[in-house]
Amino acid sequence: MILPTERERTRTIALATPTGFLAFGFGSGLSPKAPGTAGTLAALVFAPALVALPLWAGLLVVGLAFVVGCRLCGETSRELGVHDHGGIVWDEFVGIWLVLLFVPFELAWWLAAFVVFRFFDILKPWPIRWLDRRVGGGFGIMIDDVLAALFALAVLILAGQLVGH
Repeated sequence: MILPTERERTRTIALATPTGFLAFGFGSGLSPKAPGTAGTLAALVFAPALVALPLWAGLLVVGLAFVVGCRLCGETSRELGVHDHGGIVWDEFVGIWLVLLFVPFELAWWLAAFVVFRFFDILKPWPIRWLDRRVGGGFGIMIDDVLAALFALAVLILAGQLVGH
């Protein structure tokens, strides 16, 4: 009997189950390099439709994506046996969507949103890192990215004020 490698097992979970497929950002989290960045890029595909909604509806969609994400990410994490596996990127989807709801629909702003969100998601300054280390399960996987999104929004709003936008 040949046992699957960890990589094969991860790929199977990410592609063979609806929960894994969504948690892995439609497969974008399988990127061998920078899966969180790949997942954030993949989330941009859906963002124009999201930001076209009235703000209340966009927030509702992001809120639902957060709630669903807690379950998706928690179940997939348990199935993999790894808390917050790098390939689980649904949290990046929700984080970048939250940021994009509040910035102008312009290339420069979206690029800035992407860079600043990834900066805070990767660096995880306090209290993001504190939450990341102490809050478990699907909620723990999701909440640090929401906080990174809020940090990114604070920076982008300040930048907007400085440039008069």
